[in-house]
Amino acid sequence: MDDRDVSQNPRGSFRKFLEHLSGAGKAIGVLTSGGDAQGMNAAVRAVVRMGIYVGAKVYFIYEGYQGMVDGGSNIVEADWESVSSILQVGGTIIGSARCKDFRSREGRLKAAYNLIQLGITNLCVIGGDGSLTGANIFRKEWSGLLEQLAQDGKIDKEEVQKHSYLNVVGMVGSIDNDFCGTDMTIGTDSALHRIIEVVDAIMTTAQSHQRTFVLEVMGRHCGYLALVSALACGADWVFLPESPPEEGWQESMCVKLSENRARKKRLNIIIVAEGAIDTQNKPITSEQIKELVVTQLGYDTRVTILGHVQRGGTPSAFDRILASRMGVEAVVALLQATPETPACVVSLSGNQAVRLPLMECVQMTQDVQKAMDERRFKDAVKLRGRNFESNLNTYKRLAIKLPDSQIPKSNCNVAVVNVGAPAAGMNAAVRAAVRVGIADGHRMFAVYDGFEGFARGQIREIGWSDVGGWTGQGGSILGTKRTLPGKFLQDIAAQMRAHGINALLVIGGFETCDRIKQSASGTKRRVFIIETMGGYCGYLANMGGLAAGADAAYIFEEPFDIRDLQSNVEHLTEKMKTTIQRGLVLRNESCSVNYTTDFIYQLYSEEGRGVFDCRKNVLGHMQQGGAPSPFDRNFGTKLSARAMQWVTAKLKEPQGAGKRFVADDSVCVLGISKRNLVFQPVAELKKETDFEHRIPKEQWWLKLRPLMKILAKYKASLELSDTGQLEHLQHRGPEELAAI
Repeated sequence: MDDRDVSQNPRGSFRKFLEHLSGAGKAIGVLTSGGDAQGMNAAVRAVVRMGIYVGAKVYFIYEGYQGMVDGGSNIVEADWESVSSILQVGGTIIGSARCKDFRSREGRLKAAYNLIQLGITNLCVIGGDGSLTGANIFRKEWSGLLEQLAQDGKIDKEEVQKHSYLNVVGMVGSIDNDFCGTDMTIGTDSALHRIIEVVDAIMTTAQSHQRTFVLEVMGRHCGYLALVSALACGADWVFLPESPPEEGWQESMCVKLSENRARKKRLNIIIVAEGAIDTQNKPITSEQIKELVVTQLGYDTRVTILGHVQRGGTPSAFDRILASRMGVEAVVALLQATPETPACVVSLSGNQAVRLPLMECVQMTQDVQKAMDERRFKDAVKLRGRNFESNLNTYKRLAIKLPDSQIPKSNCNVAVVNVGAPAAGMNAAVRAAVRVGIADGHRMFAVYDGFEGFARGQIREIGWSDVGGWTGQGGSILGTKRTLPGKFLQDIAAQMRAHGINALLVIGGFETCDRIKQSASGTKRRVFIIETMGGYCGYLANMGGLAAGADAAYIFEEPFDIRDLQSNVEHLTEKMKTTIQRGLVLRNESCSVNYTTDFIYQLYSEEGRGVFDCRKNVLGHMQQGGAPSPFDRNFGTKLSARAMQWVTAKLKEPQGAGKRFVADDSVCVLGISKRNLVFQPVAELKKETDFEHRIPKEQWWLKLRPLMKILAKYKASLELSDTGQLEHLQHRGPEELAAI
């Protein structure tokens, strides 16, 4: 699709354009530094293609700062095809190395000389806080380095004036999610996938033998991977550097493990961050924990250390999209930079890309370590950010049950029901709701088979241990149906009265492209046409297209006609003349009544005859199946826990006789709005909803649509980040829950 359909389509119009951003005459260097992380290649691809798109020259700097210092063949101009088929590749194709030379001024002088030879005055650095700090020192010294090079006779005065300042933009590539200022760093989600795959596999063997497993994950200075893994698998205990266990933890942990065994739980999972410490800053190792469990409880206990497997493998869809968004935003930030602009880092806040001053983020990251060194652990958790803090609070509420005698009773009954199509993460959400509800003193009831089961009285009380092990289960254990409640309202009301239900939590809806792309990569001149689910909502097709590097994605929200289809075929025909001899086209199942998947397949097959052949695939219900991803487990858990907190607060409000709610804000939908989780009254949502097609009137993700087009070499207009300006780093409380 070209940009004609964007400008003519009111549902997909974009307000800000890139025309005034020109990269002509500018040169951008991109490097990856420090430890590698899955998704770095997606970031490199986005920087290269966005840079070329706006008319700049883009250079690969191989082997990180070492390549910059050594120069020569380590700094090479990239073209469009240089970054083809790297989206799904882990690690970094341009290499990464630790560099002692760059830490000295002499090394930085060599690096400056090598960059000046190619006119590179814009640097995009993908790495951790050490790599980004190095880039900022380089930026500050730049003019002095050039003056020295001129004095040494290596460059002339004209070059000093022409290249007088260096722009630096960073993207954080780190599997540990250890950088303050961003909700997620590139590589974290993929690392969580590796960990959860292992945990899921271990859980089956541990259940068979009634074993205890101690699982050590990466995180020398940051416990994010350990914490979210523990949330995502319902671990019995977790050890983190930021939040050490209290004195006497050995006894507390053994009591917890034996209580869980007494509740017929056949396995125990303990997750340990490699940098775990006690309150005296002494290391807590996996072997220590194993010895303790064997000595005190006599349980068959095994240790598994994951190591570098967490860095490996294919990047997740989340990391590809995150890195692509950040890469495009980084190029725009470089083009907008002035000599006065401080080095910035592109971050994620909720579902928004933002720019923050690099050194503010680095300083706060270093402050976390300082707080831990000084044993100010509460400060360390707060400094780590709202995302980490809310994860930790949620884990504590869900993992440890107080004795019934210590829980004040609310005398309220709360029911949980699943509705609509089954979705991965539903069971994690139910588990969180049940446990938070019980911790708040409510009696919790499970409703089976959706509204239909509700009307028939398929309701029973559900306890803390009843939902053990639910987080990793796919589908809906409670059962769900697409039936709307309309014809059952009287029966449902009668059941609510009969069971004395005071509040109802409804979890549900409005009531895999990568492997195919890899298959195409091994084939010459082949185009795959894939149909995705989603009803009238094109989110899956659009975001799947961005994650898989698709050439086109047809969606309902952006009408298209035969001219657009023809334009896409011509574009693919031209593409096949290059070294990139494969294509991927996605189609949302309800994007058009007449332009069906079969029609598009036949059109592409006919028009591409002699140039490329086509294959089609309708993904169908496989998209709903399988185990939930770490993101879905974690997100479902946090969303549901927050919903139950809201329910508890509402139940405590004075409502008069019978606690009958009449206010609009007593019926809300919880979801992400920009940077936060927001409770929005259903009455307000009516104005914002297209009921015929069961989608919002405004879709936030449509602003990401041009990214896919630009990275596939189509002309498209792009809405820039909210302000396009630097924001300052602010600490927000845990009540402002992060969207991720």
